[in-house]
Amino acid sequence: MSPEEIDRLPYRPCVGLMMLNSRGLVFVGQRIDTPQPAWQMPQGGIDEGETPREAALRELGEETGLPAESVEILAESADWLPYELPVERVPHIWGGRYRGQQQKWFLLRFIGEDQQISIDTDVPEFNQWRWLPSQELVQHAVAFKRDVYAAVVREFSAYL
Repeated sequence: MSPEEIDRLPYRPCVGLMMLNSRGLVFVGQRIDTPQPAWQMPQGGIDEGETPREAALRELGEETGLPAESVEILAESADWLPYELPVERVPHIWGGRYRGQQQKWFLLRFIGEDQQISIDTDVPEFNQWRWLPSQELVQHAVAFKRDVYAAVVREFSAYL
């Protein structure tokens, strides 16, 4: 695909979840499909007929094994935050239909116990997980998501 063709593609509607534990640390998982360090917060597409809030709680279960009752939603991003995929990856991800994602972010407070978290889900996305200080999120994310992560940290800074 040429850069011009990619520029004409839409963004995939998606949600992102910043989940805090009782110490104010953020849940991140190491992507199972990436050999280099690529820690990310849970995220995923919005299904047809689904609200962003419904998608966020569904993705929580799909990526962490946690039920909706294990979190409280504290905040929602005011805007949709987009990111672009690297040009060379566009044809190989989502069938080449999207240039990247635009995400509605949710800030969650985890009210459960760590042992409830299970990344060994039906379709696992992570091979390990940990709690990370919010100040370290950007440096641990893949390069093309760093601006979005910085924006999420700024938006939810009053809670961090």
